[in-house]
Amino acid sequence: MSAVIDKPAGERGAAAEPRWWEPPPRPVWEEKPTKAGLASKGLVLALACLGILFPLWIIVVTSLSSRKTIDEAGGLVMIPKDITFVAYQELLSGGQVTRAAVISVLVTLVGTAFSMTVSVLCAYGLSRTGSLGHRWLLMILLATMFFSAGLIPTYLLVQSLGLTDTYLALILPSAVSVFNILVLRGFFMGISQELIDSARIDGAGDFRILWRIVMPLSRAVLAVITLFYAVGYWSAWFNASLYLNDQDMMPLQNVMIQLVQKQEAPVGLGQAIKTGELSGLAVQMAVMVMALLPVAVLSPFVQKHFKKGMLTGAVKG
Repeated sequence: MSAVIDKPAGERGAAAEPRWWEPPPRPVWEEKPTKAGLASKGLVLALACLGILFPLWIIVVTSLSSRKTIDEAGGLVMIPKDITFVAYQELLSGGQVTRAAVISVLVTLVGTAFSMTVSVLCAYGLSRTGSLGHRWLLMILLATMFFSAGLIPTYLLVQSLGLTDTYLALILPSAVSVFNILVLRGFFMGISQELIDSARIDGAGDFRILWRIVMPLSRAVLAVITLFYAVGYWSAWFNASLYLNDQDMMPLQNVMIQLVQKQEAPVGLGQAIKTGELSGLAVQMAVMVMALLPVAVLSPFVQKHFKKGMLTGAVKG
């Protein structure tokens, strides 16, 4: 009788079952990456970061360069030389750009607060499956994601409400995003129903449950949606160009478009550019930096909430 010789797990057939003392085989994507794989991933990430940071570097350096340095470089500057803050000093000296920046900040703060209030209340109501007409309201909201009246009816509606040449025209037409409401609704539905029922037994109403229980447990998704709304208001320019005719009411993004397209220089800067005190390109880059700075500063603080806030809300919705 021949002796049975156990072969190592790697020499047995691929279809052979692992023995009880052997660890189960792992899928390919769970295997430990090789050195070549790690090196290639690091190279790809480095190239991606370089592709993102290099244009930002050029914008910042050009905004801090003197007219002589820009003329010597023939345009955009890559290597800093003769650093000066004249462009920023002129932009923040109280002219049109300063006024536009204040308008953008106020519109962003008021619009974000209004949008978050409406979205949270709507999402909480739709997350309570026993609420009156919640299914029909949900279907109506979903329909607006796929069907729209169009630009002309929207403009006629805003005009008939008397919102043209008012700051409300920058907020109300785009105040609510159905996608954000659905993400909030999905997150709210993931909160334990027993916790809410216990609060009702203690005599808490819907507003108190929302304020004291639901919102503290939803800080991650609230932070993400707040950032979405804030970035949307800060970066918006189309509503202003459509509904505003007064140049003094224009937000920062529209002033930046005018500068980049060289349509009209802000009051006070035009003469400085003509006399050679400032470079028009440096002013354009400085306005871009001012427009990008708030988003670049706030995003890292909200980044940690993206995975929990967005994925959890989307999966449980």
